[in-house]
Amino acid sequence: MDWQELTNLTDGQPFVVERVRLTDRGIAIEGEFEPPQLAQLSMEDQVFVTAFVRCHGSIKEMERIFGVSYPTIKSRLNRIAQGLDFVDIDPAPAPADVIDRLQRGQISAQEALRELAGPR
Repeated sequence: MDWQELTNLTDGQPFVVERVRLTDRGIAIEGEFEPPQLAQLSMEDQVFVTAFVRCHGSIKEMERIFGVSYPTIKSRLNRIAQGLDFVDIDPAPAPADVIDRLQRGQISAQEALRELAGPR
């Protein structure tokens, strides 16, 4: 069974994978594994996201491929994005890293305090 079949079978309902088998090693692992977020999207949304990535994020190209308007593409992207958890691409530095940089003289005491205080 591939992801497309699994996506169609689950019809957008949450599911858990309980067994993973590494075919080339003969190893099976059992437990509860949540599939990646993109695999949990409907098949239609997976195709849309794949097309968006292949178009390098060009909404004009998406308009051409899907034959719809800019607002339609943006609306669909927003709907899909609302269902995805995002990775923090600028996480707060670990306190140990801040202290280390302070000790090496790379930042001032004020900068260290600001970083340790975190975002406001």
